[in-house]
Amino acid sequence: MNDSVNILIIEDDEDINRLLCNIISKNGYTPKPAYSGTEAIIYLESQKWDLVLLDLMLPGLSGEEILRKVTKESNVPVIIISAKLETQTKIDALRAGADDYITKPFDIEEVSARIDSCLRRYRRMADMPTTNQIRHKDLVMDTDAKKVFVNGKELKLTAREYEILFLLMSSPKKVFTKANLFESVWKEEFYGDDNTINVHMSNLRRKLSKANPNEEYIETIWGMGYRLKT
Repeated sequence: MNDSVNILIIEDDEDINRLLCNIISKNGYTPKPAYSGTEAIIYLESQKWDLVLLDLMLPGLSGEEILRKVTKESNVPVIIISAKLETQTKIDALRAGADDYITKPFDIEEVSARIDSCLRRYRRMADMPTTNQIRHKDLVMDTDAKKVFVNGKELKLTAREYEILFLLMSSPKKVFTKANLFESVWKEEFYGDDNTINVHMSNLRRKLSKANPNEEYIETIWGMGYRLKT
């Protein structure tokens, strides 16, 4: 099965690129080197990839631009491998859709383990049944089994938390007022008691944040209510 796993390595330093190709080959996967952003785009558009390893500082087209393009146009997982150590750079890359961030100089065993882990996670998501699912970012809701998965791992929610998330995911652009949420989930008239909604929303957000600390799924629209964060 590993023979068909194709990994694109976008790294302009020839020695590092060769090293990453060796790591990938030893793991049983098929590496393809690209040495500039422009070359990478040609490969990205010419075939399907299972994983992309991406340096941020590239000639031709920056790693950030490639990351935006990949996450906008496909579901291919991306691991950043960069000499940029600033926390903000890491945060920006993860928020922009990167699945992992490894700083140079890196440990060969760690890179190998993270590649395996990332591919495993995506394989689990791909293996999940596609019937009656609602998806948002790495969040998958199976409306038949009444289960929620983040990054392929099941999230344990109470019935109320599930209903709140279901509402938000069913209408991703809609802003739900507290009254909307309460009357839809509790099936009772809303008399302005915010506490019930606040507690359930806080618990739901905490569970989502714990499952993936680098992603935000629900945003508060001040003075109005809540909606799914795009």
